[in-house]
Amino acid sequence: MSLTVHLPEGVAAALEAEAARRGQSTDQVAADLLAAQLPPPGHRRRRLAFAGIGSSSSGRNAADADEMLAEGFGRDQ
Repeated sequence: MSLTVHLPEGVAAALEAEAARRGQSTDQVAADLLAAQLPPPGHRRRRLAFAGIGSSSSGRNAADADEMLAEGFGRDQ
C-alpha cells in the first residue's frame, strides 16, 4: 500500500534522523512506528467495568491526584 503523509518540519527531521540512526529508509521507519501504534488485525478493544471504580485501600483520593503525579505516580522507572 502506498500512502502520502505531510509532516511538520520538526517531525520530518526527527523521522530522517531516526532512519539514519537505524540505517533504514524513512518509509520503513515510518511504517514500523505506525504499525507499533496500531492494534493487530481483529483486535477488539477491551471494555473496562466500572465496578469498584474509586475503590482504594490507600486512603488517597482524586483530591490528591496532583500530589501523586508530582511524586511520580504512573511514570515508568
